[in-house]
Amino acid sequence: MRPRWGWLLGASVLAAVVWWVGTDPFVRGVTALDAGTLAVGAALGVPVTVASAWRWRLVANGLGVDVPLGRATAACYRSQLLNSVLPGGVLGDVHRGVDHGRAAGDPARGLRSVAWERTAGQLVQASIAVLVLVLLSSPVRSSLPGLLTLLVVGVVLLVALVRSWSTLRADLAMLLERRIWPGVVVASAVVVAGLVATYVVAARAVGVTAPLPTLVPLAVLVLVGAAVPANLAGWGPREGMAAWAFAAAGLGAEQGLSASVAFGVMVVVAVLPGAAVLVVGTRARERAEEPAHG
Repeated sequence: MRPRWGWLLGASVLAAVVWWVGTDPFVRGVTALDAGTLAVGAALGVPVTVASAWRWRLVANGLGVDVPLGRATAACYRSQLLNSVLPGGVLGDVHRGVDHGRAAGDPARGLRSVAWERTAGQLVQASIAVLVLVLLSSPVRSSLPGLLTLLVVGVVLLVALVRSWSTLRADLAMLLERRIWPGVVVASAVVVAGLVATYVVAARAVGVTAPLPTLVPLAVLVLVGAAVPANLAGWGPREGMAAWAFAAAGLGAEQGLSASVAFGVMVVVAVLPGAAVLVVGTRARERAEEPAHG
């Protein structure tokens, strides 16, 4: 039931945004994109995906379920594509964890490696958002207390979960080793930087002319909204946050929604290599399941 409620919530948020600003911003967000803009988005998606794969490799190695960087990158492309087309926005990561766990001979640890990788990424992303709102004078700085509260609540829940589960305590002890956590932080920062840059490109494509010190805080807030797992294939909270943040900044909810739609399309195009990974993986499994002849 939980996944169903998640995408229903995302669909509800999306419907509320449509009711608020209408459908024109959706059309504008799609039609404003040209081949050059999509190519820039795809190029920015490469370091984002490789950094995500590197973060996962560091975490997986720490937990004793090694994954080569090349295979991790292919798996991240596949999981990002599935997250972008399936309800909930996390099913691709679940598939990545299960698939890697089976290959490593430890399904539970494979799933935990992905869960820890995603958790670390979200914590760093939220911390960067707080830092950006503190350092840059922005019309949406008023959201800082709420964001800080969200970050603190997330950390408290994580601590409570770790304290109640000895396996997670052991995992966390390994991940906090000096050879692991600095790389995880750096990789997460690269991911955030790449996604913020993609959002800025999307915003410029739909006609947002606000200077970068104004636009970057809006982008990091939208990314926080995009991280909410209650969505419809990535859509819903991201668009709601974009409409609210741009309206609060005096740029108009319509522009925020158009930028978010353009960003969503750019992300889907950027992760299309994941389709090739899916096809190759499916054919490999089919060949493995064919009965031997001779």
